[in-house]
Amino acid sequence: QVQLVESGGGLVQPGGSLRLSCVASGRTFSSYAMGWFRQATEKEREFVAAISQSASTTYYTDSVKGRFTISRDNAKNTMYLQMNSLKPEDTAVYYCAAGNLLISSKSAYDYWGQGTQVTVSS
Repeated sequence: QVQLVESGGGLVQPGGSLRLSCVASGRTFSSYAMGWFRQATEKEREFVAAISQSASTTYYTDSVKGRFTISRDNAKNTMYLQMNSLKPEDTAVYYCAAGNLLISSKSAYDYWGQGTQVTVSS
């Protein structure tokens, strides 16, 4: 089992930056592909980015390419999402997730954090 805890959300102006962190419990973090998802009010939870177990492969949804960077530090059991050039449409609760496949489908992820709110507004 893996327990995930996100942090780093907050209120930021358009064009600003935030870095989200996801800390995993347990000693098997490095065996999981990891992903970030987000859910805006009254919308479906959507894929944002994913990273392979070794961090050799990353995968982004088109709307964040060139602005967001996913990374992980297996020695620290931590995954990150660096978010730059934030837009109001990035406002959502951001969730980290752990699974066995590096794909965008949320049904493939077995473990989820509780989420952290990101609000982009002037």
